[in-house]
Amino acid sequence: MGEEINDNINNTNDGHVKYYTLEEIKTHKSTDAWLIIHDKEYNITSFLEEHPGGEEVLVEQAGADATESFEDVGHSTDAREMLIQYYIGELQMVQRFALSVFPSSWTTWLIPAIAAVVVGIMYRYYMLERKSS
Repeated sequence: MGEEINDNINNTNDGHVKYYTLEEIKTHKSTDAWLIIHDKEYNITSFLEEHPGGEEVLVEQAGADATESFEDVGHSTDAREMLIQYYIGELQMVQRFALSVFPSSWTTWLIPAIAAVVVGIMYRYYMLERKSS
């Protein structure tokens, strides 16, 4: 679904694409708000007050990859089409790879941590059972 947006944006930009680094994007989260959605960069500063979900939702995601949050909400086709007017460029290819290999989602470390704790508790319980027998 997000790929449809990407195709439309590429057609409207006449092949002149500006590429940004993650460091550049991270600097745009206080006075202005930039988001990464599907490796595309959007300056949504002028949309903050109009956002139906509230300004704080966008400000929280500003300066980072908001793809997962954008998709989790289930935005309408109209919302996806609105992105086109805020498009300013794309994430550099090397940085795209870094985001895909090292996602910033909290689940990438929380789930393995919980699994390790559960395995540790089960091992400890098993060892205590063997010693008491």
